Amino acid sequence: MDNRRFLLAIILSMLVLIVWGRFFAPEEPERSGQTAVGEQTPAETPSTEPERVAEEPPVATEGDVATGHQEEPESAGEMPADEVLEAAEGEREIVIDTATYRAELTNRGAQLVSFRLKEHANSQGEPLDLVRAREGHPYPFGLFEPDGSAATLNEALFVVDQSTREGRQEVSFRYRGPEGHAVKRFSFGEEGLFDVEIELPDGKSRSVLLGPGIRNPTTEELENRFARKSAVYRTLEDTETVDPKGVSQTELVPGGNLRWVGLHDTYFLTALVFNEPVEQVALEPMLGEPLASGGPMRFRPMPEELSDAEEELVRELEVRVRPRSGRLSAVSYWGPKIYEDLAEQKLGLEKTVALGPFGFLARPLLYGLRWIYNSIVSNYGWAIILMTLAIRIALFPLNHKSVVSMQRMQELNPKIQAIRQKYRSKLKDKQGRPNAEMQRKQNEEIMALYKKEGVNPAGGCLPLLLQIPVLFAFYSLLSTAIELRYAPWVGWIQDLSAPDPYLALPIVMGATQFLQQKLTPSAADPTQRRIFMLMPVFFTILFLGFPSGLVLYWLTNNVLGIVQQVAYKRYQERKAEA
Repeated sequence: MDNRRFLLAIILSMLVLIVWGRFFAPEEPERSGQTAVGEQTPAETPSTEPERVAEEPPVATEGDVATGHQEEPESAGEMPADEVLEAAEGEREIVIDTATYRAELTNRGAQLVSFRLKEHANSQGEPLDLVRAREGHPYPFGLFEPDGSAATLNEALFVVDQSTREGRQEVSFRYRGPEGHAVKRFSFGEEGLFDVEIELPDGKSRSVLLGPGIRNPTTEELENRFARKSAVYRTLEDTETVDPKGVSQTELVPGGNLRWVGLHDTYFLTALVFNEPVEQVALEPMLGEPLASGGPMRFRPMPEELSDAEEELVRELEVRVRPRSGRLSAVSYWGPKIYEDLAEQKLGLEKTVALGPFGFLARPLLYGLRWIYNSIVSNYGWAIILMTLAIRIALFPLNHKSVVSMQRMQELNPKIQAIRQKYRSKLKDKQGRPNAEMQRKQNEEIMALYKKEGVNPAGGCLPLLLQIPVLFAFYSLLSTAIELRYAPWVGWIQDLSAPDPYLALPIVMGATQFLQQKLTPSAADPTQRRIFMLMPVFFTILFLGFPSGLVLYWLTNNVLGIVQQVAYKRYQERKAEA
């Protein structure tokens, strides 16, 4: 086995995997259990008896879904028939202010119009709003009719009852009028969690809205290919994601075994965790037209065929939850995707943090990165450098074995080339057909040389293979860690989650990789040498759009590799002189 060819295959395979995953990933396969568009899912006939609604069996969840406030909600149907609740006289804004967020609701349709996170900022440095600003479209917890149109109840003015109980801020919205009878209750706790109770026992199978979209991305964020955004839901078996770019028509998900559904991007999540089974969830593809960078959008349903202008618009998903018998009971989460915080809630929402197949390695690496930031240097750029150094030290035995094996292979290369030259004219017959017997003898002679010199031809590659899981785990970590969002390093690098605006960092990274390649023991085969010298060019082009934190990690790894190569070279020179 030729060591160089094996190493080349590994590097090219890694490059193909990265490029394929970023640019050519296949669309989501059709999920089992979904109802095709156009098929009608029969809804249960809404019960008029409140006792029957209360007897619905709860959905099994991962741990307690309770958020610390358990109370039997008053059923809208329990109101005496002769009691008439009039609509409110005017529109009101209800503000819920906690240590971590500020939520704003309106009694017009009892909808959530703003949810600002105090510990996370937008591009203007203001508290980040997770509710997508919109024009002419219902807000979260608005209602939709069975035919998919917005309910006129969204324009009705609800009567508001606001109170505080056991440290939780509670808001109750009630309406009885020409549009029917509706009640929406919200009980707000800390850390982005609040209870939701919605009752519509008027015989109509309405749906409750979540989305479309999450937060208000700038034009640069919308154009960033690394900015992931999708719908996500979890059944009793698995977690599924739905990319808005891969959906051309409404996708219907049966709600019988759904645990939760939500919308998320790389860093933030909005979700509904069901306390009771729901009838169905509809994922509606939408086109969004930005009216300003980081500002409101105008949404419209996805047409069957897109024009050239519509191809350039933002694609989002709207989540509509149709409850059973007009009743929705859920816990809602609005906040950042921090793995350990989500895991502590025991709702299963930590499944939305995409750390890749090596997440079991990425999580301890993330803890180490945070420890360095909190204990040594309060700058995530320098923390990445120190973490890369720590990983390099931990993998030093493998790196050492790899370099020594490659140097031994380089020393044997003249003898190997001599054997190949000896058999070059014998490997094919006069008709140009391969001579299997001569090829076998050549390989046996080369393997005998390896055995005589005590060299393992795979010795330089196997240690590299063992390092790949660690490298991919750190790569996944730096691609998803919310800690790097708007985290500065030095100079013009003020956001480690965004590409270098001047491309200086990836160019320097490419130069260091070229230098490292020059110092690495090379094969005598000129074709292999040329291929290896082109690798820095490929990686430089690939890294031009990568987040600065990832490029900084790769640059640091290259510099440490150069230092190691120089140290080995001087050691060999001194050894030769001695």
